Amino acid sequence: MRPSQQMRDLGVVQHGAGILTEPARAFDLPAEGDEAERITDELFAAMERIGQVHPFAKGMGIAAPQIGIGRATAVVQPPGDASAIILLNPRITDRSDETDEQFEGCLSFFDVRGLVPRPLKITVATSALSGEILTTVYERGLARLIHHEIDHLDGFLYTARMRTEVEPIPVEEYRQTGRAWAYEEA
Repeated sequence: MRPSQQMRDLGVVQHGAGILTEPARAFDLPAEGDEAERITDELFAAMERIGQVHPFAKGMGIAAPQIGIGRATAVVQPPGDASAIILLNPRITDRSDETDEQFEGCLSFFDVRGLVPRPLKITVATSALSGEILTTVYERGLARLIHHEIDHLDGFLYTARMRTEVEPIPVEEYRQTGRAWAYEEA
């Protein structure tokens, strides 16, 4: 079974579906707090199903459009034992000029991996269920994961960020590289 078929069977919307190219609708918080919590719970359930069949050594994320819900929430599970990050109505408010290029995968087209340039540091404003705006700075691999999910909420796939002369590679070829994301020590 192809990896993309496996993801489809687990409830992940696949490349070509219109919802993946449409900006997600923001929540009116706190008024829609219950709805935001319900959808976030659905994302955690999807992440649990996916995690049972595929390990994610570099962490993983999933955005509401990837489970067919056009609302502005995503969940990111950093690598290791760190707590999951919930992104409600996230916006990147600042980004470093310094970037790097690493391979990324996407649950919505899991048969390929792409070399994607991203900022090494981003500042993200998110909403709490109370409506309060929270600002957090993310760096390196975590910045990459967060940025990837925010792109989903803005209607972009990582291929939109790739250099024009670079094509995604089959997952089988990527596996042969055997490389995890690498960053210089700060």
